[in-house]
Amino acid sequence: MYTVYILQSSTGKHYVGYTSNLADRLRHHNSGASKSTRPYRPWKIVYTERYSDKASAWRRERQIKSYRGGAAFKKLLTDGGVA
Repeated sequence: MYTVYILQSSTGKHYVGYTSNLADRLRHHNSGASKSTRPYRPWKIVYTERYSDKASAWRRERQIKSYRGGAAFKKLLTDGGVA
């Protein structure tokens, strides 16, 4: 299983990604190991979706990233939440 996720930082920034192990990935972001997310720690999970295959998760991640900051992105956060 793969999880598409949205993280929110303590400063209000968002990060979209996908992984096969969400707990490990969150630890990775919060440990400072990821250069792009290091300055905005700590991160919390605010949205998830599950997919059975990597290709579907990757496509969904790309779709979410394509409308970041717009109405569709905000709707995901208000209507969805962590599943």
